[in-house]
Amino acid sequence: MTDKQLIVQVRPDGTVHAETLGMFGNECLDYITVLENMLEAETTSSSFTDAYAQVAAEQETTAENWDGAR
Repeated sequence: MTDKQLIVQVRPDGTVHAETLGMFGNECLDYITVLENMLEAETTSSSFTDAYAQVAAEQETTAENWDGAR
């Protein structure tokens, strides 16, 4: 199991870049919200990693398996 990490870079121009590691699905969004609150800042752009998409696909497959499968 990978440890959860929030990697934060403060760039010379004052912008902040953050990346989450070891988090899956919407879990990463909670950490970004905490970071926004701490910095009194707002996210201007974001993107999801392959891990987010993989977990979302697994959740969808599980939901499909439970629909009507008894």
